[in-house]
This record gives sequence, C-alpha cells and structure tokens, in this order.
Amino acid sequence: MSETHAADAATMPPVDADERTRDRVRSAVLEHGPISAAQLGKLLGLTPAAVRRHLDTLDRNGVIEVKLVGNARSGAGRPARRYVLSRRGQSAMGNDYLDIARTALTQLAETGGEAAITAFAEQRFAKMEEDYRPIVDAAGDDITARSKALATALSGDGFVASSASFSFTATLAAEQLCQAHCPVQELATSFPQFCDAETAVFSRLLGTDVRRLSTLASGGHVCTTHIPTGRSGSKTTNPDTSTTSNHSQERP
Repeated sequence: MSETHAADAATMPPVDADERTRDRVRSAVLEHGPISAAQLGKLLGLTPAAVRRHLDTLDRNGVIEVKLVGNARSGAGRPARRYVLSRRGQSAMGNDYLDIARTALTQLAETGGEAAITAFAEQRFAKMEEDYRPIVDAAGDDITARSKALATALSGDGFVASSASFSFTATLAAEQLCQAHCPVQELATSFPQFCDAETAVFSRLLGTDVRRLSTLASGGHVCTTHIPTGRSGSKTTNPDTSTTSNHSQERP
C-alpha cells in the first residue's frame, strides 16, 4: 500500500463508526425535521463535510427526503433545503407509536363512529387555534397579513409554512398557504377528519372561507390552502361549515 493510501486509510473512521453516526443523523432528522444540514451539524457536533456525506448516503438509500422551502417571511431568495424522514425511513426506525395511534383511532371509529373521530380531531386542533389566535390577530384585519402571520406561526411549530400572494384580476386575488411538513400525515391518510379540522381552524383564524387544494395525506407534495383576499363576499359568519368536505377534493 502506498504512503498516500495508508494515510487516507488511517484517517477514515471504521465502517461501524460511520453507521453509528448515520443512525444519529437519521434520529435527529426524525426528531427535529424539517432541518437543515447546518442545523444538524451544530446539533450533532459534526463538520459540514461529515454531515453532507451522511445525508447523501441516507438520501441515496431512500431513508430521508429533501424539501425545498421558501422564505416564510418574505418569499424572496432561493428555496432552502430541509431534510425529513421518508416513509421508508419511518418504517426503518420502527413506527410502533403510529401503529398504536392508528389502532386506537380505528377502535374509536368502531365504537363511536365518524363523529367520534371528528370530535377527537377538533379537540386536537383547538390548542393550535388558541395558541395562534393572538399571533394572527396582531396582524390586523387584512387577510393577506393574517395569512402570512399564520404561516409564520406554523413554521415556528415545524410545519415549514409559507404564504404567497397571487393576483388573477384587478378584483380577484388570493393567498396560497403551503405547508411542507405535517406531523400527522400518516394518520390523516386514513382519517381525513384531521385535515378537515385543521382547515376549519385556518378559516376561523383568518375570518374567511378557505379551500384545501392539496394535502400531503392525499398524495400532494405540500398541503396547499387557497385563501381569497380580493373577492367581494369572501367573509363568512360560519366559516368552519364550508370547509369540512374539502378533503374529498384534494387530489393534486
């Protein structure tokens, strides 16, 4: 073996050490994702080169996925790369908690019917509405400003959200609220009441009818909510009643 190759071999960590480090990276992505490479390096005490090497390996093996996320505050600049565990990666980590939750909800549906699942989902999202209300109300009455405040609040809880403005005509404009991550995606695939409850919360927080265009649970790349901002009559006195059937129309 040449001196150069011997030196390289001496500086390379053992294979088992690499595997242990990749397990740490994978666990960190599961717990903290969506997360950037820089955040992972700081969290785990790894150099940028080491983080990239392990992320590339996990990506090639289908364990993690890259999500391109826009700036939730300004919408400007190049999208940032964030890492989340793929469905394959979730399975590899073991999803006992997910199996338990799905079994419990299935039994709840069998004993209490769909109404019981709806009540459970609404109760879960009631805390979100309570926490986000002061943040959204602080933005004032303008729906566009409220939508962007909602996106900021969602991003603070790891939903990786952004709100972009679109003008179709002089009198027809809208915001599109996007979420690149959903902590209950797998459950919502089987129980769309979770998506419906969240949509109803958005409608009440924003004070206008909203419509889900796509969801991660139904196969979309992001959850997208259409929020009209420039149409006469967009206000509603009972917004949650107009959003509860959106999930059936959410195929992207």
